[in-house]
Amino acid sequence: MIVTLIVICEVGFWVLLLGGLALRYLAKLPRLGAAVLLCEPLLEVILLVVTAIDLKNGAEPDWKHGLAAVYIGFTVGLGHHTIKWVDAKFAHRFAGGPRPVKRPKYGTARTVHEWKTAIRWIVAAVVAMGLLQAAIWYVGGDGDTGSLRSWQETMFFVIGINVVIAGSYTLFPKQAPKSEREPVGSER
Repeated sequence: MIVTLIVICEVGFWVLLLGGLALRYLAKLPRLGAAVLLCEPLLEVILLVVTAIDLKNGAEPDWKHGLAAVYIGFTVGLGHHTIKWVDAKFAHRFAGGPRPVKRPKYGTARTVHEWKTAIRWIVAAVVAMGLLQAAIWYVGGDGDTGSLRSWQETMFFVIGINVVIAGSYTLFPKQAPKSEREPVGSER
């Protein structure tokens, strides 16, 4: 049941997102579009409540409950950015909005971009770990919480990967190819 609800929440996320943007830009109903977009967090609340009820009713905590916590964490950490990204693309494509800003390719700007991305993933992982820990406490010492702890370890891995990627751009910033760089000493 939990996995089905996670799939429904993911599909619902995209339906609400596209529906809200269609109302905002195609139907020229920005307030109604915003209202639809604001319904998206309700999906995660429903998933959280159903997961808690499932555990409360004696379900053995397993990978599905962990996946629900991870899904909610990733929505918290990455959902807003995803909505803004899709909104910019949708506005450009269907409403004559400006071309979305591309991520920087080189130098300090790229490093800053990578750290911002890493922070979003870290927030997602920390929220997921917090929800997983709450589930572990909720189940108590009597239940088998190994699968929930396994998800927590995976979230530590996600944090580590993102720190390594962002750190690599800090230590070894990506440079523009010589053909794109301005020659030293050239005047304009």
